[in-house]
Amino acid sequence: MIKALFFDIDGTLVSFKTHEIPASTIEALAAAKAKGIYIFISTGRAKVLITNIGVLQQCGLIDGYVTMNGAYCFVGDEVIYKNAIPTSDVKTLTAYCTQRNIPCIAASENEICACQPDERIHRIFHEHLKVTTPLPARPVEEMIRKSPIYQLTPFITKEEEQDIAASIPHSEIGRWHPAFADITAKGCTKQRGIDEIIRHFNIRREETMAFGDGGNDISMLRHAGIGIAMDNANADVKASADYITTSVDDNGIANALKHFGIIGY
Repeated sequence: MIKALFFDIDGTLVSFKTHEIPASTIEALAAAKAKGIYIFISTGRAKVLITNIGVLQQCGLIDGYVTMNGAYCFVGDEVIYKNAIPTSDVKTLTAYCTQRNIPCIAASENEICACQPDERIHRIFHEHLKVTTPLPARPVEEMIRKSPIYQLTPFITKEEEQDIAASIPHSEIGRWHPAFADITAKGCTKQRGIDEIIRHFNIRREETMAFGDGGNDISMLRHAGIGIAMDNANADVKASADYITTSVDDNGIANALKHFGIIGY
């Protein structure tokens, strides 16, 4: 029996076309919640960047959060897991970006900044992803002095990712957008996030269902009791899932929850 649902945000809960959560998704989650099923967010976004699911939060539908790809998990005001990137890897990666004038977003527990920002940050984060949180330009050294860094998001190509990977051995590299990669501490993935959440709530892994569409969702989809890929996902994500539902814009979440009998028709 499924007791917990985990949802990616961008391209899963929120449409890339409308930048909104479909009404069918809101209704489906409310119906699942009414049956006593836990609902969790599992996202690559930092806490301060979760600005597009307000309707779910206002309705009290969310029970906990896996953020920064598993590096920072919380329930209400309680942080149940956090694991920062080792400072040595932070310095190596940010130096690589500085030398090549590559934009890089750095996220600590409560702050975020952009290093070497250029038009790509505005075009992708603000225009495409509709991030409303300001991303102030700041040297990452200032962030390091104040608090640990939990996620770095450099705008590197896949080739640059391969170039730098061996130099940051204590870090995990994930990619859900072709323009950038997300860097977290080694072992920090959405799979880890699921484990921390279900340990806190005393839920068994086979009682979980996860929804995603991006490369950073693959570990989560493989790990959950049932992994569901949206039809708008890439082929590698679909190959990692137990079931492929319709797209986010075609009632994908509601259709899958009905298919598995989580909610009624």
